[in-house]
Amino acid sequence: MAKPAVVVVGADKGGVGKTTVSRTLLDYFSANNVPTRAFDTESPRGTLKRFHPEITEIVDMTTTADQMKIFDTLNATSPSVTVIDVRAGLLSPALASLRDIGFLDAAKAGQITFAVFHILGPSIASLDEIAETAGFMTGAKYFLVKNFINDTQFFQWDQATYNSYFHRIKDATELTIPKLNEMAYEQVEVSSVPFLKFVANKGINDEAANYSFVLRGYVRHWLANVWSEFDRIRLTDVVGSKSGGRNSEK
Repeated sequence: MAKPAVVVVGADKGGVGKTTVSRTLLDYFSANNVPTRAFDTESPRGTLKRFHPEITEIVDMTTTADQMKIFDTLNATSPSVTVIDVRAGLLSPALASLRDIGFLDAAKAGQITFAVFHILGPSIASLDEIAETAGFMTGAKYFLVKNFINDTQFFQWDQATYNSYFHRIKDATELTIPKLNEMAYEQVEVSSVPFLKFVANKGINDEAANYSFVLRGYVRHWLANVWSEFDRIRLTDVVGSKSGGRNSEK
């Protein structure tokens, strides 16, 4: 049996679009036929669960009981990939918890595949976050994500300063999530369906929908660009799953 893979998506600052990135990951794994489950740590009400209710459970990652729900079941469930959408502002505390329960040691020993998608904001504080998380990244695949979905304007960090933070983490990889047309993004939000279903013109229960042809086109084009970034980093290989071929109309 393939070893379990855990993908953590988070940031130490709110409002950087981390749940949007989590949603694109779940769509990507679905389209590539990678069995996946998800945990939304925005307890008691989670945004991720609204879009992916069938595979998402809301948990409070600060409690021992809910940590057990996630990590005691890694080898007991059929999905090979577990995506954890960490509540805004709690990436560093969440990683500290993973250290305390021995998860990071297990990842370092090769018993678990561990990947972190760290969503960066436009401020210098995001560089400080990199320094904060660096100590937890031994044994992990670490991805720094510039997310332009919310029309974020990243200032031009001084390259020397940026490099001094970036290179603290061995083999860190940068990803870019491009901007999505505002009306298209808003329509997906109102529809409360995954990006894939919106593109396929399907409703919550796979019934035929009547979404705008134009807005669906914008989402399709944007999602293809996001997925090309995931393809570039060979994400299915990272999580140890061999794609059974992509199905973009799920």
